[in-house]
Amino acid sequence: MLSSHQASRRQFLHGIAAAGAASILLPSPNRAVGYQSTSERPVFATIGLRNQGWAITSKSFGFADFAALADVDANVLAENVSKVEKAQKKKPDAYKDYRKILDRKDIDAVMIATPDHWHTKIAVEAMLAGKDVYCEKPLTLTIAEGKLIEKIVKQTGRVFQVGTMQRTESDLRFLKAIALVRDGRIGTVKKVTCGIDRMESSPVIPEVAVPEHIDWDFWLGPAPKVSYRALPELRKGYGGGVPLYSNCHYSFRNWHEYSGGKLTDWGAHHVDIACWALGATETGPSKVTPVEYKLPIEYKDGHPTVADQYNAATQFTIRVDMPNDVELTITSEGDNGILFEGTEGRFFVNRGKLTGKPVEDLKDKPLPDGAIETVYGGKVSANHTANFIEGMKARKQPISDVWSHNRMLEICHLSNIAMRLNREVKWDPVKREIIGDAQANSFLGRENRKGFEIQM
Repeated sequence: MLSSHQASRRQFLHGIAAAGAASILLPSPNRAVGYQSTSERPVFATIGLRNQGWAITSKSFGFADFAALADVDANVLAENVSKVEKAQKKKPDAYKDYRKILDRKDIDAVMIATPDHWHTKIAVEAMLAGKDVYCEKPLTLTIAEGKLIEKIVKQTGRVFQVGTMQRTESDLRFLKAIALVRDGRIGTVKKVTCGIDRMESSPVIPEVAVPEHIDWDFWLGPAPKVSYRALPELRKGYGGGVPLYSNCHYSFRNWHEYSGGKLTDWGAHHVDIACWALGATETGPSKVTPVEYKLPIEYKDGHPTVADQYNAATQFTIRVDMPNDVELTITSEGDNGILFEGTEGRFFVNRGKLTGKPVEDLKDKPLPDGAIETVYGGKVSANHTANFIEGMKARKQPISDVWSHNRMLEICHLSNIAMRLNREVKWDPVKREIIGDAQANSFLGRENRKGFEIQM
């Protein structure tokens, strides 16, 4: 016989809400829609716990209970187990191997915040194990991975939220920006510029002994087998306490083996908002051109020629030809944020401000009632996790779905391919392949290292 807690959770797992995931107003900031008592809260686990792993976990305590955590770094794992236990007054189980989490029947969803090269393998295997998924951005390392995730979401019917939280949070600034565009406040959009900052270069980074608390082979996982590299100087500030220069914690973003540099880091945020505002979440560009850029090392046939320095682009200006003759520029120069320019005005938005004459004009001519809700598809959630859990309850995809995310992330991946090959690439947004360039198309996917194939 089921306990009352088991019964309520089973009802959650099988219940289908009559309304859409984003169409319901939250009753309080500490409950997602449909969860009015502690016994009804879904059970989560987080895989990958540094920085964003802790960030998305800690933001979710009001909506879910965390039964387990996993990380290949024993120190990071122990630290986060302690923090979660303190926050929820119950100690989560700890694992080095994420597969032990997927084997558990009591866990409803996983949050994934590993380095990018692990996202697809864990996400696909989690869905096949019956888990809903919240995965940090950028969702994929390659365009082919995005197509696979879409296939498995459709096949399994799992709910999948990507962590592009600007769609939900940031004091609604980005939603207001999109509402301004859709209400015609700048006329016909002609150009959008996404400023996403520069990526740092590195000195030569030597091979050194792997720290005892890191399982380096498991950290590499699907990526090629290489030696651990690090210099002694430690990083300070966000992501601090680890080597400033390495091919591991935090600095993985600077290596194409594990990530895509600033193009997929900040680009995954701002290009997403740009495409949403342009109504281009179901299509893609026709051409991606590297106007000017700087790679920190020499490349040959699109591949780095040395293995002891960061290899992602440090500076760049990329022109992207979008539908309706809109020019999208992605640049490492200027302020971090998005500049929208149209035939009748322009304005700028980032996480800290929304400025420009069209914004000032809102004082005398506010947006129509419900304009922001129309952009969002219903009442805006309390936070990105709340929207995810509403989707779980309703068995509907949340605000940051894999299809719209992959469409905009294709632009970021194509930008990196164009720079690595030193030429423009023409894109077929229907077939989702590069036109007339076999070499460039070979960069759309990558095989996982033997022993770390995706278990289908």
